[in-house]
Amino acid sequence: MSHVKAGGTAKNVHSNAGQRLGVKRFGGQKVRAGEVIVRQVGATKVAGSGTYASRNFTIHAEKDGVVKFVEKKVRHFTGKTVRRTVVTVE
Repeated sequence: MSHVKAGGTAKNVHSNAGQRLGVKRFGGQKVRAGEVIVRQVGATKVAGSGTYASRNFTIHAEKDGVVKFVEKKVRHFTGKTVRRTVVTVE
């Protein structure tokens, strides 16, 4: 027999807001220096020329220009190759 009474379940207890992640400026759009291009968790997209990544992996425009997304194959230390999207501002 159980020694503890049934506790039941708790629903609708997650009250934290979403993080509003994702691509903020798409390919071909004009950006100014300092604007956020991508908000992300981890480096799913990599900062290329004309951009820089902040501490939380957010990619910003380093200069004024037009956003461009290019897929590249990146090799890990283990030898595994994975695709990464490189974000550039030209």
